[in-house]
Amino acid sequence: MSSPTATGTTVAPDPRRWLALAVIAISQLMIVLDATIVNIALPQAQEALAINDVDRQWIVTAYTLAFGGLLLLGGRIADYTGRKRTFIIGLVGFAIASALGGLATEAWVLFAARALQGAFAALMAPAALSLIAVTFTEPKERARAFGVFGAIAGGGAAIGLLLGGVLTEFASWRWTLLVNTPVAIIAIVGALLVVRESRAQGKTRYDVPGIVLASAGLMSLVYGFTLAAQPERGWDDPLTIVLLALSVVLLVAFVLVEQRTREPLLPLHIVLDRNRGGAYLTFLFVGTGLFAMFLFLTFYLQIVLGYSPLAAGFAFLPFSVCIIAMAGVAAQLLPRVGPRPLMLVGLAMAATGMLLLTRVGVEGNYWGEVFPAIMIMGLGMALVFIPASSTALFGVADRDTGVASATLNTAQQIGGSIGTALLTTVYTQAVSRYFAGQNLQGEPDLVTRNEAFISGYHTAFVWGAGFLIAAFVATALLIKVRKSDLPAAERDAQLAAA
Repeated sequence: MSSPTATGTTVAPDPRRWLALAVIAISQLMIVLDATIVNIALPQAQEALAINDVDRQWIVTAYTLAFGGLLLLGGRIADYTGRKRTFIIGLVGFAIASALGGLATEAWVLFAARALQGAFAALMAPAALSLIAVTFTEPKERARAFGVFGAIAGGGAAIGLLLGGVLTEFASWRWTLLVNTPVAIIAIVGALLVVRESRAQGKTRYDVPGIVLASAGLMSLVYGFTLAAQPERGWDDPLTIVLLALSVVLLVAFVLVEQRTREPLLPLHIVLDRNRGGAYLTFLFVGTGLFAMFLFLTFYLQIVLGYSPLAAGFAFLPFSVCIIAMAGVAAQLLPRVGPRPLMLVGLAMAATGMLLLTRVGVEGNYWGEVFPAIMIMGLGMALVFIPASSTALFGVADRDTGVASATLNTAQQIGGSIGTALLTTVYTQAVSRYFAGQNLQGEPDLVTRNEAFISGYHTAFVWGAGFLIAAFVATALLIKVRKSDLPAAERDAQLAAA
């Protein structure tokens, strides 16, 4: 069925749109995987390249800094240069950077490769989401496409932990990076063949002051939170304070510049719309809260229960399976009930699952305590990611889909950075309080140590649930879009396709 355009004409759907979705899904999976796949391989990479404990964090930080800091610019480049072109450039660069990292023989080469991965991911991620938005114009099909995207966005991190464990245990830490190169080459060929080009119309002048302020501000913010999470630094470290204060100054200046610029990097109406703003805020809180599950549950499984990295990776598999299974249901329900009911139910389920993790103990049982919790969370998150991704682009003009997509990714990235810093802090404080209350003489025994860790994990899970509840409140108060708000022509298309 043809879809109406803003001029009243109709455009036939792209006959290769589902093949294009498969290519986009592959690239998105690489981006999400790369945030976690390297984590399990860190000890082996550190030993192989003689990286000291202080510098080890740059294997992760170099990626997150470049990715989080350049997302808005990547979104605008996609809008102006062409989303397909930007997508392919991102894939090529990501493939080369992954190969450089996997073949690195010096620490600085690995750090530089990770930064390049983050920079090219910042091109790919907004281009991928905006390509879905402009390729799928019929509501029911768009919901299905966002269902695939949401399943990958939600389950990819857990799959990354599993794949990282498999590759590290049976191959080498290098393959956690090298695996991206052949996959990216396949995606490049697919994109050249089946993805349709699109770009913003009209004036396309770059907002250079906005680019500088946004990139510097976001990098300062991400790095500030990263330092706050490090035991040797913390919140009261002078550099942490300076970076966080500098990020506030730069981002406030960015907003002031955007108010006065004719061609802004981020048109403020994109984030000030209550529905889109609600989606971005929800992603921010969800990114912060989910960190508690991934990080501290990994610690619990390996440190307290004694799981190997591979076994710990497999332990997260039900989370991904549940997201993927529920994604199809969410995609079917989205055009029928609208995003808000799905998101509220999903967030309530996710918060419940997080709170269920507070039952884990020193003599824990995976199937009785961990499995039900992550299963409920996985099912709930599928009901959040799909409608939130769709709402983030609701009512956005075609020329701004790239930067709107980038804003969504930025919210999630910043949320993860906040979660890293804040939840690590509350975990550390809880462990210290437990030890202080034991009046220990000398080093604690294994049972006491694990009980202290459990106290910290429980505290982090409660805070994580609190952020998911905050996302629930943001959704309830801000997101009002319903299926009846769709343009009449889209409602007719939806009914005809149902």
